[in-house]
This record gives sequence, C-alpha cells and structure tokens, in this order.
Amino acid sequence: MFANLVQIIEQVEKDKGIDKDVLIEALESALLKAAEKRFGAGKEIEAHYDEELGEIELFVFKEVVEVVEDPDLHITLEDGLELDPEAQLGDSLGVKLNANEFGRIDAQTAKQIIIQKIREAERDIVFKEYSEKKGEIITGIVQRFERGDMVVDLGRTEALLPKREQVRRESYSQGERVRGMVLEVREDAKGPQVVISRTHPGFLIKLFQMEVPEIYEGIVEIKGAAREPGERAKIAVLSNNMDVDPVGACVGVKGSRVQAVVQELKGEKIDIIHWADESAVLAKNALSPAQITKVVVDEEEHSMEVIVPDDQLSLAIGKKGQNVRLAAKLTGWKIDIHTETEQVDGPTETLSPDEALVREVQAAAAKVEEDSRRLETLSVIATIDALDEELLTTLAAAGYDTIGSIIEVLPSVLTSIEGLDQERAEAIQVAARDFAGGGQE
Repeated sequence: MFANLVQIIEQVEKDKGIDKDVLIEALESALLKAAEKRFGAGKEIEAHYDEELGEIELFVFKEVVEVVEDPDLHITLEDGLELDPEAQLGDSLGVKLNANEFGRIDAQTAKQIIIQKIREAERDIVFKEYSEKKGEIITGIVQRFERGDMVVDLGRTEALLPKREQVRRESYSQGERVRGMVLEVREDAKGPQVVISRTHPGFLIKLFQMEVPEIYEGIVEIKGAAREPGERAKIAVLSNNMDVDPVGACVGVKGSRVQAVVQELKGEKIDIIHWADESAVLAKNALSPAQITKVVVDEEEHSMEVIVPDDQLSLAIGKKGQNVRLAAKLTGWKIDIHTETEQVDGPTETLSPDEALVREVQAAAAKVEEDSRRLETLSVIATIDALDEELLTTLAAAGYDTIGSIIEVLPSVLTSIEGLDQERAEAIQVAARDFAGGGQE
C-alpha cells in the first residue's frame, strides 16, 4: 500500500509547499514506528525510500548465527551468504521485508504518524514564513472575537489582533478585511501564533512606504514616528535628494498619498515635519503648527525649554496636551513650554504636559465665561427697539460687547459708530444700567 509514492509525494509537495525530503522523512518515520509496533521494541529496523521504485523499503537487521533461536533477530550463515557473499558469523545483515509483511504493518498507526509529521512540517513552514514578515503589513479576514481580542484568518493560519493593539475608536465585523503589522510570531501547541498590531508606530511607517514610492526607493527616509492611535500622529522625514521635498512627497498631489494613509487609519490626523539633526530645530518642527520664539536645550537633563508667543500656547500644547506629548515622543526629549510673558515677568514656570493641559483648560474656561458675558450683553441690548443685527455686530466689533464697556463709555463715543444716533446710544446705555442695577452683570 506504500508503493508508487512518487506522484503522491510530488502532489503533497505542490499543494502543501512541504519539501520532498521532509515528506520522505515523515513516511520513513511512520513505517519505522509501525514496524516497531509490529515486531516489538528492541529490533534494529531501518527504512529507505527507493525513488526509482517509488517505495519505502524496510530492513530488519539480523545477526548471522549457526543456530537460529529467534527468527526476528537471527539468520543462518547459509541464508546470510545469499544476501551477502562475504557474510560471516557475527555480522549484522539487513533483511528486506516482503510485500506480505508490509500488509501486516499497522496501517492506521502509519497514517496517524504521517499526518502528524505533515502538520509539524506545515507549522514550521508557517512559523518561518511569518517570522520573516515581522514588521511587514499583512491582510486577513476577521473571523471571530475572543474576550476583546480579534482572531484574523490569514488563509494558512490565524493571526491574533490583541485588544491592546487595536485602535479604540475602530470597530470591525466578522468577515471584514483588516490589515495589521506583524508584531511577533510565537510558538504554540496549536501552531504558530502570529500577533499583529494596528497601533504600533511601525504600522504608520509601513503604510507610508506602501503609498510613497520615494520612501520605498530610499530617496525619502522616515526618521521617526509617534502616534496616539486613532487621534493624531507625527512623522519626521528626510530627503536624500536635494531636488525632492520629503514633506511634499509624503503629502502627494492634492494630499492624495497622506489621505490614503489617513483613510486606512480611519481618520487619524497626521503631521508630516522635516527632520533635523539639531535637537532644537527638530523640536521646533515637531511642535508645528505652533510658532516658536526660542528653544533652550539642557543637555544634562535631556530637556528643552520652549518659549512661545502668548497666543500660541494653546496651539503648542494641543488638544488635551496632545501636540506637546507627540513632539516629546518624536524627539525623545522632555519639553517644557512657557509663554513670552512668563519669561519676562519673573521666574519661568515649568509646565509639564499635564500641567500645561490644566492651564489650557483654565484658559478655555475663562474664555467661555468671557464669551458668555458678551452674549449676555448682546442679548440685553438686542431688546432695544430698532437695533438690528448688523448694528449689533458693528457694536461688538468696536469692542462694546460687555455691560461694563457700554456703561462706562461716553454717549458721544457711541454716536461715532456708524448707524448709532444720540437717541439709540442713550437707549443702549439705559438698558445696560438697568441690567447692571438688577444685579445681573
């Protein structure tokens, strides 16, 4: 039943991608195990694949003796000379099992061993294949979810997209295509475990390599990347060709290249900046789009003091401190941000990203309160007859958008505003005083 194996081996090699030598070894091992079961332990048995015959041949080694006590272990000198004319007493000769004895071998045992060997070979192939793809992007189909982890079908094996490597704001359904970067390949009892990630900065870098030919060709280099997955990212790029603008190459015509990456990342915002070997310049670029006045570098503490105009503080810090955090990750430096006013008025207060965030929230709250007062004022004076919306806008633009500013100004100043006569100006101030007198300011 093991004859004519040439075609079978070739077919399995083609379908499974398993090397022929591995298959032959599996077959030989299977027959040896089955033969040991048939003849019992302690027998010296060898298996050899004869490619010309397309058969696995089994040989039982027997000692040449004068008197045979165990036919499975001994052979007479007379019979031995037929196998080897130079045989002598005490020699060990390989006796080929005939076809009938093949039939007595436990075929089920051999089959199970062959299947096991083929599976082991397949696992080795998969492990090697995906180990070589570490850091590369692969695509699969969402198969199922296990305690928040996503199991992805890759065809020959499965990949795991752990919850920690998923972007929080992204969601996938069973059967949907998903891409990820191969993070690691683990040995597992069930087979190789391929772990992929969508949050790793390397995933962002590989996406740009796929979209930007200049990066793939080495003309443009991505020198660093930092991400807050699903929210915002920054990459620093450098051109090895003076005629190629690295930022422009990554952005593409009408933003086509960067938008392709943004689309894959489900809307994650991406800042592309110029790389600089000088740390201070790199930090200045990394804090873009904020305008930077000065950068003071402390090499010993590996930190930077960044001075920005007062009106650039919120922009430099970013939403929830995001801009400065990403800049710190990208540069590898601790970054403290101060305003020009803080620097002039006294000892400069150091703002960590968290402290800067508190300052930003406080500033935003103050602005909301100020805007609320202005809206309150405008709602009061809007009740005055014959005061249209256009005149209200003109009044606010002139700086008279709080109760106090209207009460304190002289009527003659108000009348200088186009569209406001003496009667209207007096009516506006009366309304403002009445409102303030009611304790509503």
